[in-house]
Amino acid sequence: MSEFLAIKKIPNKGIPIAEQRRMWLRQFLKAFMVVFLTYMCMYLIRNNFKAAQPMMKEQLGLSTLELGYIGLAFSITYGLGKTAVGYYISDKNTKKSISVMLIGAALTVLAMGLLLSAYGSVIGIFVVLWGLNGVFQAAGGPASYSTISRWAPRTERGRYLGFWNMSHNVGGALAGMLALWGANTFFGGNVLGMFIFPAVIALIIGVAGLFIGKDDPEELGWNRCEEIFGEPVEAENNQADEMPMWQAFKQFVLRNPWIWILCIANVFVYIVRIGIDNWAPLYVTEALGFDKLDAVNTIFYFEVGAILASMSWGYVSDKLNGRRAAVAVACMVAIIFVVMLYRNATSVMMVNISLFLLGALIFGPQLLIGISLVGFVPKKGISVANGMTGTFGYLFGDSIAKVGLAAIADPERSGLTVFGHTLHGWSDVFVVFYIALFIGIGLLTLVAFGEERRIRQVSKQLTRP
Repeated sequence: MSEFLAIKKIPNKGIPIAEQRRMWLRQFLKAFMVVFLTYMCMYLIRNNFKAAQPMMKEQLGLSTLELGYIGLAFSITYGLGKTAVGYYISDKNTKKSISVMLIGAALTVLAMGLLLSAYGSVIGIFVVLWGLNGVFQAAGGPASYSTISRWAPRTERGRYLGFWNMSHNVGGALAGMLALWGANTFFGGNVLGMFIFPAVIALIIGVAGLFIGKDDPEELGWNRCEEIFGEPVEAENNQADEMPMWQAFKQFVLRNPWIWILCIANVFVYIVRIGIDNWAPLYVTEALGFDKLDAVNTIFYFEVGAILASMSWGYVSDKLNGRRAAVAVACMVAIIFVVMLYRNATSVMMVNISLFLLGALIFGPQLLIGISLVGFVPKKGISVANGMTGTFGYLFGDSIAKVGLAAIADPERSGLTVFGHTLHGWSDVFVVFYIALFIGIGLLTLVAFGEERRIRQVSKQLTRP
């Protein structure tokens, strides 16, 4: 498998730089569309489980707790796998790797559907298979970041990674509708179709992705991307290419303070993002007395804002010469005031406007942390470093937002005691949001200074005769 996934660079063909630049867009789009569509399909065979839960209870007799165990298996393996699998693929062809991972995930979900068809509910095997799905999907994001960073010039990475980031919004939005349509159309409304149908689509896309595009311009016999666009090649990239993966990982990732700061900052971004996204329907129902339709619609407005963020903030940071962390800080400062608006909203319109703005702002730092990270590590370490930020965000930020905030908000519990102070009720949930925002702003401000220093170093290299 290692040989199959190796980056197969070929000797430089001596094609003039101007000609390479002319042909670049077509070749880049091939690689870009592979990582966009494969990551989108990962959400088709991830969010289909959420949509299938009511039918699994109705047709299979599964309990809510059993469904929770299945979902927990995915969360644990996905969070841990981001770093573990991200490390494995870091020095490999990540475009091909994400296609292989999608094939593995699709086969796993297909097996769940076939198992349903043959035996009905087998809860223990469901837990194992859905956890395995989490392993296969874990490094989809890190792999995509790596491939796009190998192709995109430094001055345009933000916009391309931002456009790629919409893939999970598109996949997540289509997952439930597509799975249900497939089940109703081809499987007579049986819940097994909600697993088999999207898995077949993902399998086809995964196989196709193996044969379309290249992971790196050097696989075409071209120059490096930086050379094609007249950018300096950082010395650490040359050093990392000559090192074994473990040595490069220790030197450029584990001993890199900026990576650890970004990992911790990502925890606090996740607390705010997941805390608002996950609990908005329940908050407006319990605290504001909204009906079910208005409560469900909160998710829509938040996601629309998120799509706008994916399209905008990477581009803005490109225009500011790669100052990703500074833009992220500005977003988080603005979020403080929008959270105040959300906290004090009393009408459906005010809540929806608040959630749209929150979606548009909070996905800024989440996207930009990943893009900022790319500037602090050589290309060989992008997958594992990006995976580490995901592991921190998912295992710590996501769990605090879901479990910790649930304990605080639950009216039937006595709250959550932190450092001798008891937090209880929705008002204290917002206190947690403010604390997370202020800590996140402090950490990302530190990163902004480090980023500024790197930007000026690159500028000096460009102006040096």
